[in-house]
Amino acid sequence: MKIKICGITNLEDALLAEELGADAIGFIFYKPSRRCISPETAKIISKVLSSFTLKVGVFVNEAEEEINKIAETAKLNLIQLHGDEKPEIIPKLILPSIKSFRVNEEFDFTNIENYKCDNYLFDTFSQDEFGGTGNTFNWDLIPISLLHRSIIAGGVSENNIEEIFTKFKPHAVDVSSSIEESIGKKNHNKMKNLFKKINQIRS
Repeated sequence: MKIKICGITNLEDALLAEELGADAIGFIFYKPSRRCISPETAKIISKVLSSFTLKVGVFVNEAEEEINKIAETAKLNLIQLHGDEKPEIIPKLILPSIKSFRVNEEFDFTNIENYKCDNYLFDTFSQDEFGGTGNTFNWDLIPISLLHRSIIAGGVSENNIEEIFTKFKPHAVDVSSSIEESIGKKNHNKMKNLFKKINQIRS
């Protein structure tokens, strides 16, 4: 199971995430987000990190031209679409992509296969926010046939990572607000405890 640390806004947090074993870090380029980062700052961080650490750009309802421009500037490896994007945008992107879906009890999984992307990220539904709520959803709703391509987000923490790892076995988890000290700044002790738990589970 891969680990993505999202909402990275500074080099110090990014370097610690990489040192602890994160497979990917996420930059948010959605301007209304309190965790938004500029493409130029993301570029500085990307160039310092190892080439083996995936750099993921998170976009919400952005035009493909702007997504591709930022992807080049920030030296990204993956594009994450976290809004209400249509399947038609996927082939227009210059990098592999992840499509995010906000899930509640009424969510319809039947249209997901229309998105010809690498992985699907399932986050908690919110009427007001596109992500970063810190709340979990009912993971049992995810069809078993999709779990191997699924990234679970929304309230993932040290407290539930073992259940996700042992019961659901998704492709990856996406962690952000549960390891924050304040919006956009990670709590390094929480990060260390999370990866300590992950390493215990893996061993």
